[in-house]
Amino acid sequence: MIRENEYPILEFDNNRTAKINPTTFSEKFFETDKLVITFFPEVMDKLAAEGRIIIERTIGGENPVLIYRFVDSNILITLGHVGCPACGGNLDLFNSMGITKVMFCGGGGVLDKNIEVGQILVVEGAIRDEGFSYHYIEPSRYIYTNPITTEKITKYLEENAISYIRGLTWTTDAIFRETGDRIAKRKEEGAKIVEMEQAGCIAVSQFRGFEYGALIYGGDDCSQDEWSNREWRSREGIRYDLVMLCKRLVEII
Repeated sequence: MIRENEYPILEFDNNRTAKINPTTFSEKFFETDKLVITFFPEVMDKLAAEGRIIIERTIGGENPVLIYRFVDSNILITLGHVGCPACGGNLDLFNSMGITKVMFCGGGGVLDKNIEVGQILVVEGAIRDEGFSYHYIEPSRYIYTNPITTEKITKYLEENAISYIRGLTWTTDAIFRETGDRIAKRKEEGAKIVEMEQAGCIAVSQFRGFEYGALIYGGDDCSQDEWSNREWRSREGIRYDLVMLCKRLVEII
């Protein structure tokens, strides 16, 4: 039933069946339930060149999605698409094909200059400053990851002496509307990093009922008067290690 509101985005409909469902487009089930989503194309290229991943399946469409498999384990990996509709929509589709354990790794703009390039944020939740998640989970200011899943991730990091922080992200649809006032407000609310996918991916995992965890590393700096990219996309070692860390984590969540 739809709950009417003055603003369309707040008219939540709890009907779990839509006119078009992911099962409409899903192909045969994967032989595994584990998937890593990364936003690091150069890491994918390196893994392929090293012979560590091979193509598992191509999901067709106007924007085909390539799914790879690690040759030494029954874990899949794919390159994420930018924004909640693309990344979260694909995640819903993957779940309809049997994926129930997902680790996400990407980068985001830091809202605190003290967060160094490469610092890992274990995502505990997101401020929902986007539209996609409101079609899956009723309106709220925040959405949170499963605390049990989060604790499994942090326990592994601590046992292996891997430095991390934990907290909220700010998920926005509009990269060119991250104004100074908005940044200050979101930082005041507790967000440590700004990105474009977490609220949507968390919402899909809650709605469909599967395990989801995310590691975001500190990238560009949005906290100062002048934006600085800090050459965050060139940190190939950090990005490669983060993917391999998520490969280990997806087996324990």
